[in-house]
Amino acid sequence: MPWCHRAQYNGRFVEHELHRLLPFFADSRAAAQPLALALVLRTAGSTYRKPGAWMLIARDGRYAGLLSGGCLEGDLHVHAARVIDSGVAETVRYDSRGPDDELWGLGSGCEGAMDILVVRVSAAEDWQPLDAVARAQAQGVACEFGVVTATAPGGPALGAIVMPPAGGSGVFAVRIDPPPHVLLLGGGPDALPIAELARFLGWRLTVVDHRPAYAQAARFVAGTRVIAARAEQLATLCDLADIDAAVVMSHHLDSDRSYLGVLAATTIDYVGLLGPPPRRARLLGELGAGAAALQGRLRAPVGLDLGAHSPTTIALAIVAEIQAHLAGTTGGALSH
Repeated sequence: MPWCHRAQYNGRFVEHELHRLLPFFADSRAAAQPLALALVLRTAGSTYRKPGAWMLIARDGRYAGLLSGGCLEGDLHVHAARVIDSGVAETVRYDSRGPDDELWGLGSGCEGAMDILVVRVSAAEDWQPLDAVARAQAQGVACEFGVVTATAPGGPALGAIVMPPAGGSGVFAVRIDPPPHVLLLGGGPDALPIAELARFLGWRLTVVDHRPAYAQAARFVAGTRVIAARAEQLATLCDLADIDAAVVMSHHLDSDRSYLGVLAATTIDYVGLLGPPPRRARLLGELGAGAAALQGRLRAPVGLDLGAHSPTTIALAIVAEIQAHLAGTTGGALSH
């Protein structure tokens, strides 16, 4: 594996769960409490997280994020505390592929290895790279930073942050994109559990409905953007080029047909439609030539086959299919 590795956060590569990490960072910075950033550099075999994943650890042992199922975090705290106190970065290696697994006293049995770089993030480092990541996320733009992983005479120290990251050996580069942006076209009662799940995952969410009773932000989980508009207003009120997945679910034939017509003219590669196959056939038939533009992108009926029948389980099936699409998988059982 090359020393310079670019780990993207776009649902298809590394998922950083910044909606949990950044509030932890904000609270620690407000309290002037330094943190340790633990970054996975390399892995081999079966590991819980992959290169580019990271977590934050406080001096008192509190942390946000996970690099394992909980078996490494306790030991990582020992290294994190030392790094926070000294300011000197450390590289820690865990290998559960042999007898060393028992020597640690961890006994994870995962049959994998991880190299983790632990660096301090504090006022002394201008809170970088976390300050830059937090500002980029607030602005909805990508952020890149590099971490020095191999030192050279006269060069930066191990763990030094490079912004923007320089190419070449000895620098691990990370690119963090904004979280996926999901568009719900219809804000009825069955949209509420979808919104809850999407926001729990840290996704950006926009809900559009032409009915005033449904287009109320107070009905939805915090952080949801709610727009009162008809389909013909959609392109002017919402940046459709920024949408990763759209679900048409207004339960109103004319509105759903209009929404599909608008989406047919976009490049959104996941378009879900709620409802049974006969309703899909009717809507596509009425859509006419525009239906061809949705070929290969339309998921109808929307959702994975989870045996879902209630609003909450249907929401789970929809969100699961969107996640599978973002990750570039089919959503099949791991045991298969």
